[in-house]
Amino acid sequence: MVTVLDAGGRPLSHRDVIAEQRSHAFPFGNIGFDLVDLADEALADAESDPAASGSAGVARARLVRLAGQFLEVFNTATLPFYWSDFEPAPGSPDTARLRRAARWFAERGCRVKGHPLVWHTLAPDWLREAPIGEIEATVRARVRREVGDFAGLVRTWDTINEAVIMPVFRNEPHRNAITRLAWERGRIATVRLAFEEARAADPAATLVLNDFDMSTAYECLIEGVLEAGVRIDAIGLQSHMHQGYWGEERTLAVLERFSRYGLPLHLTETTLVSGHVMPPEIEDLNDYRIPSWPSTPEGEERQADEIVRHYRTLLAYPSVQAITYWGLSDEGAWLGAPAGLVRADGTPKPAYDALRDLVKGEWWLPPTRLRTDGAGRVEVRGFLGDYRLYDDGDGGAALLTITAPGRAETTLRLKGER
Repeated sequence: MVTVLDAGGRPLSHRDVIAEQRSHAFPFGNIGFDLVDLADEALADAESDPAASGSAGVARARLVRLAGQFLEVFNTATLPFYWSDFEPAPGSPDTARLRRAARWFAERGCRVKGHPLVWHTLAPDWLREAPIGEIEATVRARVRREVGDFAGLVRTWDTINEAVIMPVFRNEPHRNAITRLAWERGRIATVRLAFEEARAADPAATLVLNDFDMSTAYECLIEGVLEAGVRIDAIGLQSHMHQGYWGEERTLAVLERFSRYGLPLHLTETTLVSGHVMPPEIEDLNDYRIPSWPSTPEGEERQADEIVRHYRTLLAYPSVQAITYWGLSDEGAWLGAPAGLVRADGTPKPAYDALRDLVKGEWWLPPTRLRTDGAGRVEVRGFLGDYRLYDDGDGGAALLTITAPGRAETTLRLKGER
């Protein structure tokens, strides 16, 4: 319930006011990998010069269009910090480029997340043969550097990724450095060092333990980490549904199992394909490599239905505090799967429209006329987030933030131009 005062501090009695939503508090995320170059110096004028000629102009136009589609639905961007790509040679991190991208998103009202700090896949080859003590010291320094350099810009990190499989991971003749570290030091010690270094570098950051393994092995790891006194801020659950939609029953069962630790749940990597689903006998999704995996009209309708069902299930569950869809466009999608919400040619799929209609339609308060009572009180109902109230008569306005569910009392003074 809001008590609305005029510019002089008097109750605005029996007057019409307009309430409109400005932002969601809930993080609706997607990866921003495709848009990193939009903030790069070579394409810095993309938005001001979309008609530039040649291949650069085509690239600019594509990115500008994709950026608009991103910002229309999503308010959180995940940026890539895969170590082997981020630092291809020792001492040459891609910090400046990623900072430009982080600022680009932040200036447009997006939260920014980093993925991942410690992961065995895409570990740098130049660290492979180092002694284990040097590996640990280098990993610690890497975590401190990235979190410290991006403090205030990147507010959430997938601090360690897929630690369940980390000590035994092997897809090459010789183990990578991170797998060696986890094998020698153990999973819990490796998790501890990642979280301790990240926490020290930015105490305000949200630090996530992230995994694709939804088996009891992940539960055992979480229990061991918590019993060891490692403070984690959220449990990350990957849901790459290349082999088909989980369905409400399985999704709720997963949420129930992992919510029992009393920590927020982040659905960190969600995908739903709009073509044929991957055969069920494939154990490691990375093993499914085919020349072409097209999106189909039937698959796109199925994807649209499934994304609505999935997001409704997640948003209704109290422990779920963030959802990241893994890929806006089919172009360059992981495994070549048609899991994007936008086709490779830039046109939106039905799933994009369906999700937008939820986030900015059903779950969004458009400009709505409300009437104050004699004491200037009016009820504003909406999702958690930022709102703007203004008097349609004299133009005074004020900002309102709904921070928690349930009824709350606050007073706003309308002032300035609306």
